[in-house]
Amino acid sequence: MNIVFMGTPEFAVPSLDMLMAEGYNVVGVVTQPDKPQGRKKVLTPTPVKAAAERHGLPVFQPVKLRDPEAVARLAEWKPDLIVTAAFGQILPKAVLDMPVRGCVNVHGSLLPKYRGGAPIQRSIINGESVTGVTLMYMAEGLDTGDMISRVELPITDEDTSGSMFDKLSEAGSKLLQAEMPRLIAGETTAVPQDDAEASYARNLTRDDEKMDWSRTSRELFNQIRGLVPFSGAFTMWDDQVFKVWAAANPDQVVDLETSSDAGQAEPGTVLQLNKAGIEVRTGNGSLWLTEVQPAGKKVMQAADFARGGTLKPGTVLR
Repeated sequence: MNIVFMGTPEFAVPSLDMLMAEGYNVVGVVTQPDKPQGRKKVLTPTPVKAAAERHGLPVFQPVKLRDPEAVARLAEWKPDLIVTAAFGQILPKAVLDMPVRGCVNVHGSLLPKYRGGAPIQRSIINGESVTGVTLMYMAEGLDTGDMISRVELPITDEDTSGSMFDKLSEAGSKLLQAEMPRLIAGETTAVPQDDAEASYARNLTRDDEKMDWSRTSRELFNQIRGLVPFSGAFTMWDDQVFKVWAAANPDQVVDLETSSDAGQAEPGTVLQLNKAGIEVRTGNGSLWLTEVQPAGKKVMQAADFARGGTLKPGTVLR
């Protein structure tokens, strides 16, 4: 049976590695085009392309899979089953109809919740305590296909998007591994999604990175964790971007309202700087920043930055 794998980021690599380790006949890999990375804009292959080349697999990188030329190129592989994981493009009907065993997707959420491109980040930003992976048949809508199986994973306060990506990618590969014999035999049982329970996890934008200090300490803590390690959250200090990469769990520190005079401070006010980091007033208390990145600098411990003395108590971060 000919299997075509489609994926792009590191999230998809364990699923491809599993298929190869189990001896399945992967005839080709489709991934996004190489993109420039870093300050020098070096053209860099996707993690899935790098994995495919490691396995000696042919790679196809269409700019738009919906183009007739791309569909024709894919058809040359004569796929019986297409497996996708975070590919990054919507599959056109011509591709969905191509394999006799259909197209299945390893999706990083408990569908129908968090359909879309940023389910892992959104689940953390929104303060979810549990997430998971859903193996689903693909349909013309965005993550609307019937569900084959799924597995749940807890989200702890120590988790970031990065740690959950790693956990969910491994869980997804194991889920796919368990279902592959039934997928090949055409013996799966799929359940339709309840559209009434659906939510959309749109891709993150610059606005999602901005910190609004009038929000609660917990909301800001979740926002920071949901943006690590990809972009980080940011605030403004002296008209310069001041990034925040980590903060202390606000449920494990003394609430700001217990302080003698800080309760009247404007949200965003720097209350104190010491070996614990930088304490900033929030909408309902305070948040201790523990890793920061001033404009033009590298990421550093907030306590180390505090010793520089450039940021003073009473400064208001916007």
